[in-house]
Amino acid sequence: MDDNTHYLSKESLEDLKKEQETLRNTSIPEIAKRIDEAKQQGDLSENAEYHQAREDMAWAQGRVQELEQIINNAKIIVKQNTGTVSVGSTIQVEVNNKVKQYTIVGPQEINPAKGLISNESPLGEAFIGRTAGDVVEVKTPSGPTKYKIIEVK
Repeated sequence: MDDNTHYLSKESLEDLKKEQETLRNTSIPEIAKRIDEAKQQGDLSENAEYHQAREDMAWAQGRVQELEQIINNAKIIVKQNTGTVSVGSTIQVEVNNKVKQYTIVGPQEINPAKGLISNESPLGEAFIGRTAGDVVEVKTPSGPTKYKIIEVK
């Protein structure tokens, strides 16, 4: 896997494009206006509004660059029903006598509370390339844990 590749769902890519457009067309011009207004107040050395606006501008410009890099290197996740776990797969596993469901996503989309785990996480990496019936052991903070893959969707 190329380190610059960002695995995203089509929806997440669209959300990132919208965020980038909002930053470029709305947020950055508004911040620039705040900077201009603060400059007109005179002494900038003790002007908190000016310094905050400059920090906001630096963050917004940095975020636009970060989004551009992600968008330019995005690879849309296409679910493949091969029976093998890959990015985009939803799997059911048995762990500690409980059944859990995970969806393997790119790092930009993780949300462990919703069962969305990164393909780059220790758990995600352990599942990639496996099939139903496989047992994988993952090192967790509480020690090694065994996961049995029940189903791959």
